[in-house]
Amino acid sequence: IVSRQFVEMTRSRVEGLLSAFPKLIGTGKQHTFVETESVRYVYQPLEKLYVLLITTKASNILEDLETLRLFAKVLPEYCRKMEESEVVDQAFSLIFAFDEIVALGYRENVNLAQIRTFTEMDSHEEKVFQAVRQTQEKEARDHMKKKAKEIGQRNREIAKSGRSPGFGSAGGFGGGTYRSEDTPALDANVSAGETTKSSYNKPSRPVASGPSKALKLGSKMKDVDVFVGQLQSEGQKVVDSSKSISAAVNKSSAPVANQEKVHLVVEEKISLTAGRDGGLQNMEVHGMLRLRVNDEKAGRVKVHVTNNDTKGIQLQTHPNVDKKLFTQTSVISLKNPEKPFPVGQDIGVLKWRFQTQDESHIPLTINCWPNENGEVNIEYELQQGHMELEDVQINIPCPSGVGAPVINECDGEHRYDNQKRTLQWSLPFIDSSNKSGSLEFTINGQPDDFFPITVTFVSRQSFCDIKVDEVQQIDGGAAEKFSSEVLVFVENYEVV
Repeated sequence: IVSRQFVEMTRSRVEGLLSAFPKLIGTGKQHTFVETESVRYVYQPLEKLYVLLITTKASNILEDLETLRLFAKVLPEYCRKMEESEVVDQAFSLIFAFDEIVALGYRENVNLAQIRTFTEMDSHEEKVFQAVRQTQEKEARDHMKKKAKEIGQRNREIAKSGRSPGFGSAGGFGGGTYRSEDTPALDANVSAGETTKSSYNKPSRPVASGPSKALKLGSKMKDVDVFVGQLQSEGQKVVDSSKSISAAVNKSSAPVANQEKVHLVVEEKISLTAGRDGGLQNMEVHGMLRLRVNDEKAGRVKVHVTNNDTKGIQLQTHPNVDKKLFTQTSVISLKNPEKPFPVGQDIGVLKWRFQTQDESHIPLTINCWPNENGEVNIEYELQQGHMELEDVQINIPCPSGVGAPVINECDGEHRYDNQKRTLQWSLPFIDSSNKSGSLEFTINGQPDDFFPITVTFVSRQSFCDIKVDEVQQIDGGAAEKFSSEVLVFVENYEVV
C-alpha cells in the first residue's frame, strides 16, 4: 500500500521484491523473517496487513527487528484502523514519519515521542513570530481606532464651528447641506481637505435610533471571537493566545513605560540540551546590551558597565564603539566622541556569548523517574541561586491511547493538553525560597514516551551577571538619568 525506499532502487526492482514476498512466507511458522540469496525480509503481522522491512543479508537482524517494531508503533499514531483505505488516506503522514526513523539507509536514534515532535514541527521560533505578529496587529487596530476617533471628532468640530464656503449656500454645490453624520464610517481614512460624493448629497432624514446594519469600524465581536465563543459553549477550553504570550515576547515587542532620556536593555537568550540520565550535552547563552536615546540632548553619552561574570564569556563591542576604551575601563563610548547616538532607535552596543558542557552552569535541572508500575516522578531544582525565574512551564509528553494522566501530587499548577498529549506543569515563580519542587502522576507508558521534556521561563536577572552602573555625559562628565531592564528568556530548553 505504502512503500518507502531509503537507497537507490528502480521501481521494477521494488515491485519484484514485494511481489515475491507473499510466496516466501509460510503458514504455521513462528519466526518473522525469511531470507533469499540477496535480501532478508523482516515482517510483522498487523491485523490484516503486514509491516515489511527489506534489508541486505549483511545487516544486523536485531537492529532490523527493533527498527521494524518502531515502524509498527508509528502506524497507530496516524491510522485509527489497520485497513487499506485508512493507510492510503494517511500515506504522506506515514512517509514523513518513516523518514524520521531511517535516513540514507541507517536508523536514526529517535523514539516515538521525538518522531511525534518532529512531524508536528512545533517551533518555538514560529510561536514567537506569531506572538509578535498578533501584538503588531493589535497595535495597528488600536491605532486605526484612535485615528478614526480623531477624524470623527474633527468633523464634528467643523460642523459645530460653521460650514465651509460653497457648502450649504445657494450658489454652492447643489445647495446641499453638509453634515458630519452623512460621512460613512468607512471613509474615516479620508483627510479633512478631501471631498467625497457623499458630502454633496441632499439632506437626508434623521437616522433612526435603532441598530444599523452598516459595517462598523472596530466592532467588538470579531469572527475569531465568535468562533472561540462557540468552542467555549461546547465545553472546549480555549486559552487566549494573547495572554499566553511569554513576558519575553511582550517586552521585546512593546516599549517599556516611564523610560528616561537614556534607556538600556540587557537581553539574554538560552539554548540548552541536557540528558535524561544527567549531564549537559550543550548550553549556549547569547546576550546583548541595547541602548536607546529618547532625547537628542542626551545623545552624546558614555555608559559604565560592570562585568561580574566568572564563567569566561566572550565579549564583542559594536564596530562604532571604542573597543580599546571598553577593554581598559569597561566604558561604552563612540569612537568619535563628537558624534551622538541616534535618537529613537534601539542600538546594540555590546554582545556576548557563553557556551559550555559543564552541568554546574545549568539554570534549572529537570529529573524524570518513570517507574514500571506507571508512576512518574518529575522534580526541578534551581541551580543558579542569583536568578529568579518567572512564568516557568515544564512540558512533559504523554503516551497516546491511554487517556489523561492522574495527578497524585503537584507543586504549582498543571494542565493536560489532550490534542498535543502533553502535561503542562506551570510555576509562576522559582527562587531560593522554592528552589526545588516535584510532580507525581500515574499513566501507562514506556520511559521513552515521556521525553523530550521542554522548559520555558523568563528572568529579570542576567545569567552572565552584566549590568549598567552609570551613564555620563561626554562633556563635563555629569551623570545622566537612565532607565534599564534585564530580560532573560528561553530559545530552546529540553531534556532528551
